[in-house]
Amino acid sequence: MIDRNIPVTEDELHAYVDDELPAERRGDVEAWLASHPDDAVRVQSWRTMAEALHARYDSVIDEAVPKRLDIERLVRQPRKWVYGAVAATLAAFVIGGSVGWLARGAAAAPSALQNFTMDAIEAHRLYVVEVRHPVEVPGSERSHLQQWLTKRCGWIVRAPELTGAGLKLVGGRLLPGSVGPASFLMYESASGERFTIYTAKSAAGAMQMRYAAQGKESSLFWADDGVIYAVVSTGTDRGRLTQIAQAVYDQMEKKG
Repeated sequence: MIDRNIPVTEDELHAYVDDELPAERRGDVEAWLASHPDDAVRVQSWRTMAEALHARYDSVIDEAVPKRLDIERLVRQPRKWVYGAVAATLAAFVIGGSVGWLARGAAAAPSALQNFTMDAIEAHRLYVVEVRHPVEVPGSERSHLQQWLTKRCGWIVRAPELTGAGLKLVGGRLLPGSVGPASFLMYESASGERFTIYTAKSAAGAMQMRYAAQGKESSLFWADDGVIYAVVSTGTDRGRLTQIAQAVYDQMEKKG
């Protein structure tokens, strides 16, 4: 007696349609189809398709292979055309792949790194134009500022000394970041040029310095020991930005 609770496999259904199912299993499959109408409909659709293919192509099955496609002839031919075909295929793949990746990049959600750089630049844009309230804690309270941000952020926050680069500490803020709290420090030159340092937790243990720009704002950012840093400026040439970022990086390394 057939146990109809034991499923018939997909391969067996295809073998049944192709008339390649072992004789001892044919009765089992037919019994299964009798009690499973959905599978019976699928099998009938496959059979209809198979019949249509046979009707269209059976007449050419026994025809001789054209000489231009004879395998022996192709093997004996010079291989220059083969290399050309391979090169064309690779070119199409690379071009298609590039377009695909560009489309993917445009449609995909921003990465954690992209979110961080956007947060850093947006915070810079928002507060760098403030005259009366650019920060919560003034630079004159550097020690308190560092202790407060360290406690609230959960990592050691230091306000680097940048007087050698012509900058004084204006002060800092605690900001909400994409994945938690972020520290925000602002510096200013005698001419009113402002730089900000935005810091947040990072999943990356370490990352070399990278450059990003958005509109008039530009940033150099890096990660070290699970913390990511960004130095942001507006309308500053890259050389000057690099000087400031390197000074910040060097002090973080020495005190790490």
